Amino acid sequence: MANSIEIVHRSNKRVRLKYGLLKHNYVDSGMLAGLIESFEGVKSVRINKKAASVVLMLEDDSLLADTIEALRNVTLYDILDNHAENSVCISCVDTDEEASYEGIIKAAAPFTLMPFRNDTLNQVGTLAATTPLMLDGIKALTSEGVTSHVLESLAVGVSLWQKDYLAANSTNLLLEVGEYIEHTMVKRSDDMLRNLIKPNIEYVWIIQDDIEVQVHSNEISVGDIIIVNAGDTIPIDGHIVEGQALVNQASMTGESVPVEKKRGDNVLSGTVIEEGRLKIWAEYVGKNTATARVANYIQNSLNQRSKTAQNAYKLADKLVPMTLGLAGFAYVTTRDWQRVAAVLQADYSCALKLATPVAFKSTLKYAGENGMMIKGAQVLENLSEVDTVVFDKTGTLTYGDLEVEEVKVFCKGWSKKRLLDLAASAEEHYFHPVAEAVVKAAKSEDFVHVHHDEVEFIVSHGVVTYSEGKKVVIGSRHFLEDDEGITFSDAQIKVRQKYKEEGKILLFIGYDHKLLGMIVLNDHVREDAKETIQRLRDNGIKNIYMLTGDIATKAQEVGDELGIDKVYADLKPTDKAEIVKELTDQGAKVAFVGDGINDAPALINAHVGISMAKSADIATATADISLLKDSIMSIVELKILSDKTMKLIKSNYQVTVGANSAILLAATLGKISPITTSLLHNGTTVGLLIRAIRGVR
Repeated sequence: MANSIEIVHRSNKRVRLKYGLLKHNYVDSGMLAGLIESFEGVKSVRINKKAASVVLMLEDDSLLADTIEALRNVTLYDILDNHAENSVCISCVDTDEEASYEGIIKAAAPFTLMPFRNDTLNQVGTLAATTPLMLDGIKALTSEGVTSHVLESLAVGVSLWQKDYLAANSTNLLLEVGEYIEHTMVKRSDDMLRNLIKPNIEYVWIIQDDIEVQVHSNEISVGDIIIVNAGDTIPIDGHIVEGQALVNQASMTGESVPVEKKRGDNVLSGTVIEEGRLKIWAEYVGKNTATARVANYIQNSLNQRSKTAQNAYKLADKLVPMTLGLAGFAYVTTRDWQRVAAVLQADYSCALKLATPVAFKSTLKYAGENGMMIKGAQVLENLSEVDTVVFDKTGTLTYGDLEVEEVKVFCKGWSKKRLLDLAASAEEHYFHPVAEAVVKAAKSEDFVHVHHDEVEFIVSHGVVTYSEGKKVVIGSRHFLEDDEGITFSDAQIKVRQKYKEEGKILLFIGYDHKLLGMIVLNDHVREDAKETIQRLRDNGIKNIYMLTGDIATKAQEVGDELGIDKVYADLKPTDKAEIVKELTDQGAKVAFVGDGINDAPALINAHVGISMAKSADIATATADISLLKDSIMSIVELKILSDKTMKLIKSNYQVTVGANSAILLAATLGKISPITTSLLHNGTTVGLLIRAIRGVR
């Protein structure tokens, strides 16, 4: 159905619209703006979701009619497709400049002049060595106000004014050494994440016109058949059409033992064939592969600062004036400039600002190594706050690996085997779970290929082809009855209803505009689903819900078996997003776990969206966390990791405040010298960084 649009105001190349699509809770205004900006002739977009308003700036007024028509036809999946296409960054972030010994060498140089005991020589050498620090302090003061850099510069300046060259040079050297170590450790935390990105594969072998040819990896297209031999890295995500191999997936899923892969199995880019040879149908190439998604997640991880980190930054900045005030107090009460210099060294900023992001990155790296890609520190923090987990059923709590249980024939002259062979002949060109189950069942019954014309795949509906001049339609009841006009008799409807009430998945086959038959499939609950739910409760999750389009009786059976608190059944795709929105409006911190195209709106609305390993690409693109290994127990691992990370950060915070407060107090009371203060302060910071970089396991 077309979206309602009303022109509220129009002027030269500018128009304000009332846009009905914005009234839906599951529509993300940022994603919608990204789609509209891709329309031809649109220069800028401004959206007010509460008012359901869109303001457009166009290159020319003549483009308004076409733009409005495009807006009328926008669907949720257009928005998600555009977001998925444009949100993936396949190039690694620029490498930061390496830490340099140069500053340490320059800071240490004046110590070579001290044996000469010449005041003028020592003064010149000390001024030359400390001038860069003093200039940095002045720049910081003029651009940022009073910061930790300003305090450090003041401390060295006080020692210079007092002609205490040993204190000035020692403080300067310790600051340079501390900065070098801190820079190195922070860069190491970034590099740990960057190392998850695999090197690009420049050339690959593909089949063209039945001949093996080598092409550049940029030339691969969806549908190409890629040949990968032992020792090679798989360059695409796809399904095996021929061959058998042992594939090492440690780089993507953390599994240390190679996995046997054969025809019909899916493989991920970045994994390595240890033994064997495979021909792979390319399903995702370039920026849509798992490796590219890893790169995108890493880009987010490096650039995103969590609320906790932001609060640490704010606190550190707020404590700078307090340190300055204590330095003033020390001077007023004692007139001791040495004490003033010591107080100015005892600053909270470095440890507060550095340890928190490093701890987050350490956990993100560990999770990535174990097949759990997290989009950034804020996601990890949000996950630690989650108290409600909502699961989609199919492909999440169940395996999603379907099996054919029965074949029903409705037309005389057709056997069950012939009907199954016809369906498998059309479905073998695709790797949807239903198609794979049908082909597998046909092969177990000595599959005989039925000749047919080219197959057309219609997303979310089914497939269409022609055999012996007759139209073959395979898919859902809605597809056959509503779209193709194939009628169902009362008896057929009764049979369909019986299987539906049992929670079975039904595939209908139409032939020559008649209902030929029906294939009954079933899914199985994951073996570790019940344990996963119990362990989530053990780790602080209060409520666990299940959402499904299944009928209520069958869904409730699964819910009771697993110990689900509440089951929502008979749902339409948009219902899932609405339920998640209702829960969040009630104050719940919701993690939603799903895998299908229709789960994408719920993944967006949740506090944390988690996509399963075999998810549709739209679900993966919109999720905050993407699983690369097909294990529901990963949800428990993620929750434990997030909780432990926040505990580590809180502990580091307490140590930072406690240790630096003690140092500050000792310096204020004149118990320690400026050199000792600098040594203790930098030592504490380095110790906390080491603790943060070790992270949690």
